[in-house]
Amino acid sequence: MTTTDSPDHLPLQEPRLWRDDLWTARIIKNEEDDGWAVEMTRHGDPEPALVGPWTMGRDKKNPKPLDTPAFHTLVKTAAEVIRRHEQQLHATLNKSVTVTARNDQRIRVALSIVPDEDNPSATLTAYDDTDDSELASVNVSPAFRLTTSSATAWIESDYARPRS
Repeated sequence: MTTTDSPDHLPLQEPRLWRDDLWTARIIKNEEDDGWAVEMTRHGDPEPALVGPWTMGRDKKNPKPLDTPAFHTLVKTAAEVIRRHEQQLHATLNKSVTVTARNDQRIRVALSIVPDEDNPSATLTAYDDTDDSELASVNVSPAFRLTTSSATAWIESDYARPRS
């Protein structure tokens, strides 16, 4: 039995629980009110990517059963939530500014942060804006704030390691 064939990953289509190779949709009682909610969890993730309200059935007491179109829409929405979260995280951890140095050279300065609970780190790197060749690179504090003025100061210091 492969990992994708384990009981938790076998395709399943029940009124309140659907599963495919990558996702599980589960209808749950909405703890905020008398209604229902649906949670979408990507296999292997510790928590749902998406939790949202779910429609009541015709009896106005029980949830509407999951079906193929609803499941596919939920998968698409949950995947989009994850994609946006990853993009936002990438933007938070990777910043860059382009400045003009004294000799009119355009230099792109990039800050790349590696978030690690025990030992976070960051690297500041300068690139020639015309050919993207690396000019300098130093380790900095993950708390380093990259701005146009901090990039310019670093370049003018002849790429000396900035103080935190």
